[in-house]
Amino acid sequence: MRYGKFPDFYVQFCNPCAEEYTEFLRRHGKLYAIGENCSIWPNTVFGDPAYVRIGNNVHFSACTLIGHDGSIAMLDRAYNVKLDAVGKIDIRDNVFIGLNAIVLRNVTIGPNAIVAAGAVVTKDVAEGNIVAGVPARPIGRVEDLVKKLQAETQSLPWADLINNRKGSFDPEIEPQLLKLRVSHFYGNK
Repeated sequence: MRYGKFPDFYVQFCNPCAEEYTEFLRRHGKLYAIGENCSIWPNTVFGDPAYVRIGNNVHFSACTLIGHDGSIAMLDRAYNVKLDAVGKIDIRDNVFIGLNAIVLRNVTIGPNAIVAAGAVVTKDVAEGNIVAGVPARPIGRVEDLVKKLQAETQSLPWADLINNRKGSFDPEIEPQLLKLRVSHFYGNK
């Protein structure tokens, strides 16, 4: 099995979108809690789902959440000791966790935070922070990123389409956006 308690055939044959997979996890994933308007890609790994609490409007790229220290079995045997190293992962409202990020035990993220792609989160992420790196550390503030992206968006040739779309992805205008973007990036063929 690739996805913890979920059989390979689920992802292999069903190939769900993030919203469908989130609903599957809500019913069968055994996470402590999943809030509303969340998006979890099927290749997100929850090593210890029972210790994970997810707030509202949380979006996961393919990342990994590990609520335990896997060295315990080796240490028990090598040092003849009985140890426990398990902790919660608490993801508050309005959080994005990027591709290949790793979140370790005893971490709280957000609210209103972003974890960059490839980051390894070993400590709490403060409200409104953007973190990146190994180990993850603050590199900016979400409100500053919003202002920067708003200015960039308004300068795009397709800004009017973005301003009129329904949500962050609108299947009705996506083909037109794709064509405009490719033309802008590479010129007309």
